[in-house]
Amino acid sequence: MHPEQHAILGIRVNAGDYRHAVRQILGWAHDAQSCYVCCAAVNNIMEARRSAGYRRVMEEAALVTPDGMPLVWMLRWLGARSATRVYGPDLTLAVLSAAAAQGVSVGFYGGTDAVLSKLMEVVCRRFPQLAVAYHEAPPFRPQTNQEDARTVEAVNRSGARILFVGLGSPKQDRWMHAHKGRVQAVMLGVGAAFDFLAGVKPQAPHWLQACGLEWLFRLATEPRRLWRRYLTQNPKFVLLALGQLWRARTS
Repeated sequence: MHPEQHAILGIRVNAGDYRHAVRQILGWAHDAQSCYVCCAAVNNIMEARRSAGYRRVMEEAALVTPDGMPLVWMLRWLGARSATRVYGPDLTLAVLSAAAAQGVSVGFYGGTDAVLSKLMEVVCRRFPQLAVAYHEAPPFRPQTNQEDARTVEAVNRSGARILFVGLGSPKQDRWMHAHKGRVQAVMLGVGAAFDFLAGVKPQAPHWLQACGLEWLFRLATEPRRLWRRYLTQNPKFVLLALGQLWRARTS
């Protein structure tokens, strides 16, 4: 069964939990489906409002999980009382655990060579039974058509049925959308999960995450890269979300 879903500022978000997400992802992997999963935060919703092309990316995802607590709160206020956060790094660990138990091979695409090397050490240590069939750190520049074709061929030839994509959002979501039907795997856009799990970037304490203040921690640790995203997008989201909730209540 598909999880309950609601439109947040016009963008569909699913209100499932980790167990449901993992069950769906592994089911698609066993069926050798080519599809993708977006872990959505405020930035994704605002980008989808700004860009019709990115809105289409979000709409065509097989699953859109509430990666940020503001989206969880919105889902609950819109009627999905049992909605919980399905956070990219934690979803990564849950899927890896299930894949190891069920003999499903996985791959990793994103990050840098140094990050991937550390990530492979962590993953192999935590999940010794896991079959890692593929990993690649792409160049930061756009790939040529020939390079992209080689990447697709390498992923498909590896036999990986689940591909974790860590290119940062919204870049990773656009990449997955462009490769749906070409990459024969379930693609998961997991954002900074590679950096967090490899231990190369600090992760916000759980109490800050639960309060919906992870963005403040990340802003403090990466101000030059993230200030525009958080200081311009978050206030706009709050105002628009309050407007949606007011309209829903009065109607």
